[in-house]
Amino acid sequence: MDRISESAVAEADRPDDAPAPDRTNRSAALIATAVALPVALLVGALALANFAPDTPAAGPEPSPTTSRPQSTAPVEMAAPALAERPATVCRALLSQLPTSIRDLSQRPVSAGPEQNAAYGDPALTVACGGAEPEVQPTDHINLVNSVCWHAVERADVTELTTLDRETAVTVRVPHFYGEALQWVSPISTTIVASVPSAGPAPSGCTS
Repeated sequence: MDRISESAVAEADRPDDAPAPDRTNRSAALIATAVALPVALLVGALALANFAPDTPAAGPEPSPTTSRPQSTAPVEMAAPALAERPATVCRALLSQLPTSIRDLSQRPVSAGPEQNAAYGDPALTVACGGAEPEVQPTDHINLVNSVCWHAVERADVTELTTLDRETAVTVRVPHFYGEALQWVSPISTTIVASVPSAGPAPSGCTS
């Protein structure tokens, strides 16, 4: 006996007026979907590109301590004649000063390298062998790493001078670098090691 296939039975069972499956329409729909999806993705990508900024956001401004090109030209400094003892003390101090303070590299000076030093651009300067200032009751006095500093604000710099050392040391910090006391910390350490103290610290400058 001949076998009757399932498809033949299905055809036989379908009513005469039932429409045949439209395979053409189904194929067309699949093709349309396949084309539309990449187009939609492309449109979305273009829209995102239009909303994106043309240039990247600017980064933060560099701080004064950020590494940058520095002049290597000699810094103009006076070099007054020193008596024998102060000259000896100053030579000891200058020989032990660091080659850089934070990111400020040491620069040559125009005179007295045995008593003067300079760092960075604009120059932070160290001068050894000057006179101690006369302290007034309203003056600013600060203790930094066991060294007593007297502060005076000038037009472009903060001038810091030691008050408790055998030989006075003056550091001038340009306002460009912000708070001046933060820059004398490594210098104070060297002063303690090389410049003898001169007795009790002034009132207001004790730890």
